[in-house]
Amino acid sequence: MILSDDLSDDDAQKYTKEVLHQIYHYHPDMNPMNMDDGNILVQYNHPAVNVVLEQHVKKYWELIDQNHQRALATDEVLITPLGSNVFDEFGKKALFGRCFMFMDAQDPMVIKIVRKSI
Repeated sequence: MILSDDLSDDDAQKYTKEVLHQIYHYHPDMNPMNMDDGNILVQYNHPAVNVVLEQHVKKYWELIDQNHQRALATDEVLITPLGSNVFDEFGKKALFGRCFMFMDAQDPMVIKIVRKSI
């Protein structure tokens, strides 16, 4: 979660949960981007991101490849360069990452707050 440095820890936790709630209950738009380290950063319409770790993808690739269509929301259509709801390897990885965000958003728990100044 990306948040302002001036929030108290309590306010940071509240803000984080509100943003996850907004993402979960809003249209599930995402903007995935390749990172220099081989991972994928997934951005949303609200100030939050998650990272899809390449080492985790490699470990579960067969399952991801076989089940990526299950990652779509009900009646969701994502337009890709390959067509509607047609995904290349990058797109399948991005959907995989978005699943984790959706799972976390159902019962959010703030584990750690890291300040930019640290």
